Amino acid sequence: MVETVVNVERTTTTTTNGPPGGPSSDGGFWSAIRLNIDYFRSVPGIIKIVEFVLGIICMALAAPPLNSATSFFMFVIVISFIITILLIAAYFLGIREALNVAVNWIFSELITTAVLTLLYFIGFIVQLARWSESGAKGSGSNTAAGVFGLFNFLAYAAGTYFLFLAHRSGATH
Repeated sequence: MVETVVNVERTTTTTTNGPPGGPSSDGGFWSAIRLNIDYFRSVPGIIKIVEFVLGIICMALAAPPLNSATSFFMFVIVISFIITILLIAAYFLGIREALNVAVNWIFSELITTAVLTLLYFIGFIVQLARWSESGAKGSGSNTAAGVFGLFNFLAYAAGTYFLFLAHRSGATH
């Protein structure tokens, strides 16, 4: 005698229609984006916010560049500021997780931050060397910009250190 076993499984599917152009339910890129506030409560997240704020202060104090030394310093500030804004956006929106590409994000960010640290080191030294003993117009704000450049160099160096520790621990995201 042949015995037949039948398993019955019930599933319920609920579909909601969001606003046009909103996140889709097909598992695409936009549905994977999530706001990540918790990252900015960690030490690396706080360092990124400090880099951002110090970058704004440096730009405000060094603008407009009155000579080639300050022009180089402004170049370093603006490049670092743009990259930092992009990294903040990537962490805040969770874009790194949503992209789902085979990239070692920690190592890429480590190299980028290390290069920005070196550029800030050169930039604040050039800025302070040019303006520290000058009695020319704008020397006070440009000297202060160099000092805040030193502080931002230290912030980028701390960020590089924490990224190095994360990379050494084997983290890739």
